[in-house]
Amino acid sequence: MIDPRAGPQTKHRIGVYICHCGTNIAGLVDVAAVADHAAQLNNVVVSRHYSYMCSDPGQNLIKEDIQQYDLDRVVVASCSPLMHETTFRAACSEAGLNPFLFQMTNLREHISWVGDDPVQATEKAVKLVTAAVRRVRHHEEIIQRRKGVRQSALVVGAGIAGMEAALRLADAGKHVYLVEREPGIGGHMAQLYKTFPTLDCAA
Repeated sequence: MIDPRAGPQTKHRIGVYICHCGTNIAGLVDVAAVADHAAQLNNVVVSRHYSYMCSDPGQNLIKEDIQQYDLDRVVVASCSPLMHETTFRAACSEAGLNPFLFQMTNLREHISWVGDDPVQATEKAVKLVTAAVRRVRHHEEIIQRRKGVRQSALVVGAGIAGMEAALRLADAGKHVYLVEREPGIGGHMAQLYKTFPTLDCAA
């Protein structure tokens, strides 16, 4: 970890956190070396590695650093975002940081679970973390809002397909707006006299 008070002040204040994931990542990747490299990147004011970043102590570490070092961006290098992106976003939010000023990169599925060379794995981890730091600099705050949704649907075209879709939606309890540019409904089917193979009237 570098001292955030040392050196010139930068535009952003980024915290980087490398997860061991037990031995899932640290068994192949030199996580300490990756954290040391991240500490030297522009805008990074704190860089740490920890056994399980997704655990309560790991999340608390991030939250405490956001408060202590006035971080405005966070990068976590760990497992798949599918598993824990919402976890880390929630931790950022609880510490007062907009959750979309967070970037996650995957060292487990993309490196340690698919490789067997520690040197190459560590080199790739360094590249992924560097890319994540460069990307998070460009993140902007996103404000989430909730809006009510009316249970209605618009169906464009009152041919056979449009009418069938409108009927199914109406049967499901939705209010349906059926729009047709021609004076009548039925589309091409309405222009036919009889239909194959029964020769029934099409109109």
